[in-house]
Amino acid sequence: MSAWETVIGLEIHAQLATRSKIFSSSATAYGAPPNTQANLVDLGYPGVLPVLNLEAVRMAVKLGLAINARIAPLSVFARKNYFYPDLPKGYQISQYELPIVSQGSLEVVLEDGQVRRIGITRAHLEEDAGKSLHEGLPGMTGIDLNRAGTPLVEIVSEPDMRSAKEAVAYMKKVHALVRYLEICDGNMQEGSFRCDANVSVRPAGTPQLGTRAEIKNLNSFRFVERAINFEVARQIELLESGRPVVQETRLYDPDKGETRSMRSKEEANDYRYFPDPDLLPLQVDAAFIAAVRAGLPELPDQKAARFATQYGLSAYDAGVLTASRELADYYEEVVRAAPADAKLAANWVMGDLAAALNKEGLEVSSGKLTAARLAGLLQRISDRTISGKIAKEVFEVMWAEGASADAVIESKGLRQITDTAVIERAIEEVMAKNPAQLAEYRAGKDKLFGFFVGQVMKATGGKANPAQLNELLLRKLRG
Repeated sequence: MSAWETVIGLEIHAQLATRSKIFSSSATAYGAPPNTQANLVDLGYPGVLPVLNLEAVRMAVKLGLAINARIAPLSVFARKNYFYPDLPKGYQISQYELPIVSQGSLEVVLEDGQVRRIGITRAHLEEDAGKSLHEGLPGMTGIDLNRAGTPLVEIVSEPDMRSAKEAVAYMKKVHALVRYLEICDGNMQEGSFRCDANVSVRPAGTPQLGTRAEIKNLNSFRFVERAINFEVARQIELLESGRPVVQETRLYDPDKGETRSMRSKEEANDYRYFPDPDLLPLQVDAAFIAAVRAGLPELPDQKAARFATQYGLSAYDAGVLTASRELADYYEEVVRAAPADAKLAANWVMGDLAAALNKEGLEVSSGKLTAARLAGLLQRISDRTISGKIAKEVFEVMWAEGASADAVIESKGLRQITDTAVIERAIEEVMAKNPAQLAEYRAGKDKLFGFFVGQVMKATGGKANPAQLNELLLRKLRG
């Protein structure tokens, strides 16, 4: 058992999928030329007034209901004061003492099947800052203010995670949830879903938290895991050598695989929070909450529970298949087309299909292999037209060419041999060609059974039905 315990909390920033910004009418579309989507409100010009986007409020409430949190009947926007080149106002409008969502939780299922409950302290609305650009600007910094004022919900967890893998599992769960709710597109490459990780270590068994470091702006699950693991090792090495861990903000360098110091960690008083004088307190009444609740979709946990019951899947398999709404919909479309093969469908969607998608960096919605075509392949396995082994060969051709299973099977002559007489003839020919091995098998060397199976498969081009082959071969070998 390790002498040290890791303590992790995540602050996840999800960009809300509104068409306009949180306090202005500027567009939020990604990819516009720099500084073409920022108006005078976003830039904080004198005399302008922010107006709260109701859709951002609705999305925050949806999230709060989905994590079984408290929705505040009254919440307050505050000014978080700090200077940064891409923050032209000199402050960020956020929520501090009275957030719109608080006291929620999520359950995550780990790879070993263990269920962990992660508390969520708060989820508050705020505006994003602009973006500093360095690429292609040697010796200079460019400022793009298109992102300034884009609505965010910041989801702050309790320090309930004890390993990098737990943190990734939790982050993936939040990622799936915001996409199910359709409040965030979850695009990590574009920065619409990112997190800061607060990491500390303490002697195992002690209740007091260690000094934490905050790792900023992690925008991939892989980077989150690597950054946390590096930071844990760094802090343990410091403590075991008698040096203190300094509370600070750090950045992760993916090229070097390490974190480096960015600045000393700010506390709340450094930001001089105070209620924004231009925004009234936000009141959310019971009727508004009820209307939002009525529009909630089937959530990941609900869908996973239904998959387990309806399709006879393990909790882990159901969790994997419901990790994204698109994957869950694809799986159910496969099962509707091949209703007798729910478990087989799960194995193929999580196995061969997932591997093919990962290899090419595609989403299941890419359309490269439709659910109907995968179902057609599964039906040919079930009706014994092809074996599971041949099915993998058929799948590869279907993936590469976009053909149907039946077309591939016919064009390549892959139909499984189920004619008993044909299989028996092949067995007899193999036995006649291998008298020494036959004598050894009949003398008690049972392991040679696999040799004969392989030889018959070779003789039939891998097309003999495996179950029939085993049964007939066993009978023939026994004489």
